[in-house]
Amino acid sequence: MKKVVLAYSGGLDTSYCLKYLKNEKGYEVHTVLVDTGGFDAEELSAIEKRAYELGSAQHANLTIVDKYYDKAIKYLIFGNVLKNNTYPLSVSAERVFQAIEAIKYAKKVGASAIAHGSTGAGNDQIRFDLIFQTIAPEIEIITPIRDLKLSRQEEVDYLAQNGVHYSWEKAQYSINKGLWGTSVGGKETLTSSQPLPSDAYPSQLKKEEEEKVRLHFEQGELVGLNGQFDKPSNNIVALEKLANAFAIGRDIHVGDTIIGIKGRVGFEAAAPLIIIKAHHLLEKHTLGKWQQYWKEQLGNWYGMLFHEGQFLDPVMRNIETFLQDTQKTVNGVVTVSLKPYHFSLDGIESDNDLMNTGFGQYGEMNNAWTSDDAKGFIKILGNAQNIFSSVNHLDHD
Repeated sequence: MKKVVLAYSGGLDTSYCLKYLKNEKGYEVHTVLVDTGGFDAEELSAIEKRAYELGSAQHANLTIVDKYYDKAIKYLIFGNVLKNNTYPLSVSAERVFQAIEAIKYAKKVGASAIAHGSTGAGNDQIRFDLIFQTIAPEIEIITPIRDLKLSRQEEVDYLAQNGVHYSWEKAQYSINKGLWGTSVGGKETLTSSQPLPSDAYPSQLKKEEEEKVRLHFEQGELVGLNGQFDKPSNNIVALEKLANAFAIGRDIHVGDTIIGIKGRVGFEAAAPLIIIKAHHLLEKHTLGKWQQYWKEQLGNWYGMLFHEGQFLDPVMRNIETFLQDTQKTVNGVVTVSLKPYHFSLDGIESDNDLMNTGFGQYGEMNNAWTSDDAKGFIKILGNAQNIFSSVNHLDHD
């Protein structure tokens, strides 16, 4: 019997794929769930039980939270990556790493094929396929939902015909939770005008009184919260828990998909948005002008390539080296105020703060140069535009 590994999530799409591959195609289906921070022990156990009930020959839960942080999230923070100035690549990044671990698992168990539950109209199909064909070109890629052009209703109906009940109400919303945020897709995000209902988001407002939190950074990494120090992945989880009580981090991302169509997706990413904004503020105080400029350019490129599944391109390692090198002086504490549905940055404290010097205070006092120094500097700075204006007889009307 042919062996296929299915990248499994426990959701509608992969539940359909498991039944279909076993019943209609006769495969021995091995399921693997790659946990990037979206499940607790109880949920992982329930998903494993469900996989076996649906017919999995062997199931594996692979937890890679720390690896995911070290190889992906860390650089997304260094680069202050927000797609279209909005989206922290919550699903984009984790899909790449789920694909990497799933194909490695397929090679390990000697599978001749690997399957995923993506449709033919989204980005995930590209992320999965690019990774699969790069790491193991000899392994066949099977995509039942894409190939059969199935609707969600058709998937629910097929499962029902095979003795598996799946709530249609539950199927109308697709929720993907990971360490770097939760995406929420539903009928509203298929339109250009409708917002997601408040109760579609996983976290609801529980606190209304403002609360302050102090984020401790060392070389660009979040090493502590409110004076309590832990590894960055745990700090992200702790900050998410604090901020979720304020229902912070809700938004809808609108962007160009890899396949060329426009798309909308809702998301809730309290910790990622707070961390990126706090980190960026600290960088404004601790990095030079040109460091910030080139970081912005390369950070945007890094995020775009990551989002589009090009994580294994060697240029990504080059950009990571640059981003890492820029973080040597990004040390200090950022104070953030948490409020219902939003947050604000109060300020920073850092031994590397370039604003706290004796050279001068912006708009107030120049301590390191004289009035004549300033006049000479301004005259030389204007040379190029003065010469151009003079030669070309410009009157600047």
